Amino acid sequence: MARPAGPAVRITVHVTPRARRSIVERRTDGTFHVAVTASPHEGEANEAVVAALADHFGVGRGRVRIVRGHRGRRKVLEIS
Repeated sequence: MARPAGPAVRITVHVTPRARRSIVERRTDGTFHVAVTASPHEGEANEAVVAALADHFGVGRGRVRIVRGHRGRRKVLEIS
């Protein structure tokens, strides 16, 4: 039997691709800074951001999705 999904949470993220190391930091204004080693080429950085946030929040990758900002550094993600 499937667990009922809780309410989805939207967060604003600033992404730094091609970083030396991957990190997830919460800023004082409530947004997140996510640095990933992946290149933005062909969505690799987006995939790395989803994976990093899924790991940070302890949820599966399928529960994290980019709602807005697929091509930019500032993104809105939804975590369910």
